[in-house]
Amino acid sequence: MSDEQRDTGTGWPQPAEPRRPSGPAGEPDPRPDAPDPDELSPLVPPAQEPARPEPPASPPAEEAETQRIEAAPAPAEVDPEPAAADPERVDAERVAPVPAGRRWTSAGVMIAVLLALLGFTLVVQFKTTSTDPTLAATRQEDLVRIFSDLDSREKRLQQDIEALEESRRQLRSGEQGRQAALDEARRRADELGILAGTLPARGPGLSVEFRPGAGKPIRADRILDAVQELRGAGAEAMQISGAGGSPVRIIASTYFLDGSGGSLVVDGRSLSGPFTITVIGDPKTMETALKIPGGVAASVAGDGGTVNVDERGVAEVSALHAPMKLEHARPVS
Repeated sequence: MSDEQRDTGTGWPQPAEPRRPSGPAGEPDPRPDAPDPDELSPLVPPAQEPARPEPPASPPAEEAETQRIEAAPAPAEVDPEPAAADPERVDAERVAPVPAGRRWTSAGVMIAVLLALLGFTLVVQFKTTSTDPTLAATRQEDLVRIFSDLDSREKRLQQDIEALEESRRQLRSGEQGRQAALDEARRRADELGILAGTLPARGPGLSVEFRPGAGKPIRADRILDAVQELRGAGAEAMQISGAGGSPVRIIASTYFLDGSGGSLVVDGRSLSGPFTITVIGDPKTMETALKIPGGVAASVAGDGGTVNVDERGVAEVSALHAPMKLEHARPVS
């Protein structure tokens, strides 16, 4: 059999079709249950086995040897044009499905990257805007007090902004600018003098008394915490006094140390307990700041002491702080 016959399939013998049963001399089957020859189904096997095709005669020895040589596989050669040699295989490879790993395109990769960035942004935003655990554990009454303090501070800052805007408007109003500028300078000098402790002050405020407990004096860090809380609540002027001696003005540079025998050293001066801080500012806001849970009052109570807060309609801060003598700085004007 040649290669052409093997590829096209023309060299193989065709199977004989099944013959229909018939009677003698080609007449129809006389049996009463015999099927109609015209209605014989091709799916029903015939009654008798079809005749087997006779095998082809054996070719001569020379022809058989020739066919054996032709049928022997040729040495493998690289086909320079595989598409032209086997067009059916090329068509099959062309319509073959693309593997799943090769379906990723640049647009798909970009969409995946954008989705990953979006998820990371949402996670970061959720962690950033999460609830503060400290505020979450605070009672509702304490949260109301904190909100009230913030509201009072906002109103005070808004009033300061309005006053500054009014001062700027007056300074730009022509002939009255000089007098307005002079008045503004004096007012500013008075404020700076009160903050620096060189001028006395009076106004509404509080009187805060610290009494030590049995065997435990009032520590210097507790007094410092109280001063910081009062400053944060809007205190404008403060002084501290002890059981004897003159009071000491509290300014930005004031320091506190623990003395001997339960005494307190303030700016180098020794005071004995109990200690009293006189402060000028909004009484309600400052009292709330001192009594906040975990604040100054709670800390002193934990040490065995007590904190007594007394509201004053007019509190006087008369102690003065000596101005610092400048050695190198000189005013410009």
